[in-house]
Amino acid sequence: MSGTRIKTRKRNIAAPLDPAAFADVVIQIYLDNDGDLELIAKNIESSNLNFSRYGDTFFEVVFTGGRTQPGTIKPDEGERHPYSIIEFEAKREAILPSVIYIQKILRRKPFLIKNLENVMQRLLQSLELFEENERKKLAIFTALAFSQKLSGLPPETVFQPLVKDNLVAKGLVLSFITDFFKEYLVDNSLEDLISILKRGKIEDNLLDFFPSAKRSAECFSEHFTKAGLVPLVEYNEKKMFEVKLKEMKSALTTQIAEESDISEVVETVKQRFKDAKLPDIEVVRILWDVIMDAVQWSGKNQQQNANSALRQVKTWAKLLNFFCTSGKLELELMYKVQMQCYEDAKLMKLFPEIVRSLYDQDVLAEDTILHWFRKGTNPKGRQTFVKALEPFVNWLEEAEEEE
Repeated sequence: MSGTRIKTRKRNIAAPLDPAAFADVVIQIYLDNDGDLELIAKNIESSNLNFSRYGDTFFEVVFTGGRTQPGTIKPDEGERHPYSIIEFEAKREAILPSVIYIQKILRRKPFLIKNLENVMQRLLQSLELFEENERKKLAIFTALAFSQKLSGLPPETVFQPLVKDNLVAKGLVLSFITDFFKEYLVDNSLEDLISILKRGKIEDNLLDFFPSAKRSAECFSEHFTKAGLVPLVEYNEKKMFEVKLKEMKSALTTQIAEESDISEVVETVKQRFKDAKLPDIEVVRILWDVIMDAVQWSGKNQQQNANSALRQVKTWAKLLNFFCTSGKLELELMYKVQMQCYEDAKLMKLFPEIVRSLYDQDVLAEDTILHWFRKGTNPKGRQTFVKALEPFVNWLEEAEEEE
């Protein structure tokens, strides 16, 4: 029976000349096939409907069951069908067939991707006009569309329209994006999600989805932890930590380059350290990196490079001394020196001289140097550096015996 009905309809489908007539024909195809998306797709593909002209209208029918009024998602006049995405249950198994159905249509008519973008933008810009359950259906569809890699649907099409002040203020965007994240991560990794957010140009602006009063790291963590998205919370915390490190490094680089007074630099570090809640060990690492990044190197002149590096260490030793307040932090500084000398050919032979300078400036204690020499755990260049430092260590041990 179904085969006969399809043939009959193929003969009867005439190309409509206006969007209302176009919508009526598509709706009739839905009704004639009782919402069977596979049969509907076959009829759509074999019809002579003018999709290039009425593509937006087609997706309005797919999503809402009929035409919508221009510029809105409010129903327009005309018949509607009950098999739209908005009418399905808010479950992935109910909505996934629609995603696959649209994928089939797009493979045959790839130019329709732009019309899909247009309609999705309108729908998402009008979230307040949907019921909560309907917004969830749209979020599930969107997640499944990206999960199924729906014919190159650009993420910015989906995410950019969401950042509207009135939608964000009402919490509608946060609710939508939370449902989207949860649904997408059922089948995909956090790395996949981050990739989509980057392509959508919102990876660095996730707080923009929160109402202004809740736009804080604490609210972000609390909200997504309650939603069961702990990996996203951990990712965001790590990213914020990296951003704060970068900001701190940038501020210090400027001060070091301008040869600011050490007391000013200390205050900058203390304030940034407090605001970013950085561990002591990270501060020591950053300080060493910034100090050495500011060295003025002289091409291939090794002696001038050595002099410049040692002069820099001596100039900023008091700054390092202020924050190397324990044996553990001093040891971390030695490991940083070790790694930089290992990775930078210009510094390879300077390791013992840098250590000696830091000792002379009271940054490194004798016990710290001896501990590194006897029990250091970082293997990078260790044998070379231990051998190079041996004369200085022997001197330290002899001095200790004399005392």
